[in-house]
Amino acid sequence: MTARDARLHAFRSDLADARLRGEVAADRFVAGRPARITASVADIRKAPRPNAGVNTQLLFGDDILLFEDAEGWAWIQGECDGYVGYVADTALGARDHAPTHIVSVPRTFLYPGPDLRFPVSGQLSMGSLVTVTGSAETRGTHYALLPSGQAVISGHLRPVAEAAADYVAVAESFLGTPYLWGGASGFGIDCSGLVQLAMRMAGRQVLRDSDMQAATIGEPLVPGPDFCGLQRGDLVFWKGHVAIMTDAETIIHANGHTMLVSREGLSEAIARIGYLYGGPTGFRRP
Repeated sequence: MTARDARLHAFRSDLADARLRGEVAADRFVAGRPARITASVADIRKAPRPNAGVNTQLLFGDDILLFEDAEGWAWIQGECDGYVGYVADTALGARDHAPTHIVSVPRTFLYPGPDLRFPVSGQLSMGSLVTVTGSAETRGTHYALLPSGQAVISGHLRPVAEAAADYVAVAESFLGTPYLWGGASGFGIDCSGLVQLAMRMAGRQVLRDSDMQAATIGEPLVPGPDFCGLQRGDLVFWKGHVAIMTDAETIIHANGHTMLVSREGLSEAIARIGYLYGGPTGFRRP
């Protein structure tokens, strides 16, 4: 049997994705059933219990494959990045409408109707996928209407086919967002989640964890002495961490030092991080 990364392939000793038949050992193989995330943000956990660690998150409108639903927990695989884990089954629903738009600002609100004075009925992160069925205007503010009857500010959406021109500018829009281990949304995000979401908004799907990104995004890069030759958009990797170059000397990253998405000089970051974790392990140019 070929070794498989359990983060990206759905297999356990008792159950596995039917597509892995002949590649992994399992008592039973099943085809994943299509479903969709209907929660604002869904925590994807290591195990089917509420105190299990969060590996990543999926957003409203993300499509998933469902392999098992038992005792309130669903074992799933996200179709956007292939990540496997457990999510509360209350976060899942049917794929009943094709998404037409994506949230293009870090955070936005849902209203029960097209009026910003109404009590908020929910919230969505950048990257959430919605289906717009109509429009309305109230006191000069334009709203997109959703199948649920809810409304969202139309200027906070863009068609799903449109992509941001600069993924670094997307990442910069998250400055000040709280750091959250496993976070992948505008409400809280970690280092590799920031890279993944920013690139997603620029039309590029990349893998979730920093070790995956260090092995797959773009091409390896060897900077010159004192790390010269780096440019905006390059990625800097440490063991378990990734940052984005905003210019030749500055990075942006979600980090546990400030507990925010923040800017930092590359040389300062290398000195600070190196004290505990060593120097950069690699550089890549998307």
